[in-house]
Amino acid sequence: MDEKDYREVKRNLEELQIKINVLFDAIGIEHQKKELFKLEEETLAEDFWKDKDRFAQINKEITKLKKRILPWDDLKREVSETLELLSMAFSENDFDLVSDMFKLNDELNHKFEELETRELLSNEDDLKNVFITIHPGAGGTESQDWGSMLFRMYFRWAEKNGFSVDVLDYTPGEEAGIKSATLNIKGDYAYGFMKGEHGVHRLVRISPFDSNKRRHTSFASLEVIPEIDEDVDFDVDESDLRIDTYRASGAGGQHVNKTDSAVRITHVPSGIVVQCQNERSQHKNKAFAMKVLKTKLYEIHKKEIEEKLQDKIGERKDISWGNQIRSYVFQPYTLVKDHRTNEESGNIEAVFDGEIQRFIYAYLKMLKAG
Repeated sequence: MDEKDYREVKRNLEELQIKINVLFDAIGIEHQKKELFKLEEETLAEDFWKDKDRFAQINKEITKLKKRILPWDDLKREVSETLELLSMAFSENDFDLVSDMFKLNDELNHKFEELETRELLSNEDDLKNVFITIHPGAGGTESQDWGSMLFRMYFRWAEKNGFSVDVLDYTPGEEAGIKSATLNIKGDYAYGFMKGEHGVHRLVRISPFDSNKRRHTSFASLEVIPEIDEDVDFDVDESDLRIDTYRASGAGGQHVNKTDSAVRITHVPSGIVVQCQNERSQHKNKAFAMKVLKTKLYEIHKKEIEEKLQDKIGERKDISWGNQIRSYVFQPYTLVKDHRTNEESGNIEAVFDGEIQRFIYAYLKMLKAG
């Protein structure tokens, strides 16, 4: 390492510092700090805890503000300290430490990109957990295998990004893949990151199930909905439900239960079907399935209200989820392309290993631009 390397790292860190300061001001972090201070002052009042509703509301707002403020404060401090350390290392001719700064610079830039992406998430639902249901299209084993590839991709994305995942339903296909699967991804902004994945996903490849090695096109649709808050008052009429039980099985037919613990609930008026087989207890599976059903019905209810509002103001957005949003091509070349943003990646193996952040970011930027 030499003086040229030092100056390159220093320039990169200073540019990052400028970007942080610009966004820091643009999103009003200092103003939010003042709001946080006022709320924390309110909690010091002797009778604060007596009003339970106010107590819950204030604490919820404090938690929300801290989650937004602290990461920016920490990043701003880290960049400043790294610049100081870099200057000290150069003045003492410690170029081994300067070399370490290259890696640290990349890490700090990655943190900035993550925080910048979160700033694109401003909808009230974005912070919530998310349910993802995968529905393979027509095509039997070929489409069912495609469904299982998507299942693994989103599972890996969640793991890599620090989210917890519950598999509520995994119904294997007869030969390979899945007939359906439902994931509950939990963590801050899970729905915000995943909402752009809702839609039809297309796969083009040489089929491993075709003895003639022909190219096949398969489709699978993703249903992505935010988990309903526990305090939302939304009732489901029990008389509208048909509840069936059956024996659960894990991926590939493993862990087959000897009792009918899995639960399938059909909401007869809407035709919505949800199922859960994650727990050994039929009671727990029914509770999870009811939560998914209530979430789906509540989401339909919200969309109906939004449609009526759009009609009133003379503007109607496209709410169809049947459009193909992304293609994954293995043959005659390798390419993943999002048809809404034109974001592309030739590293298809990395994408299927959960590296989909670039597509998520491009979609969020498109939404923000309007």
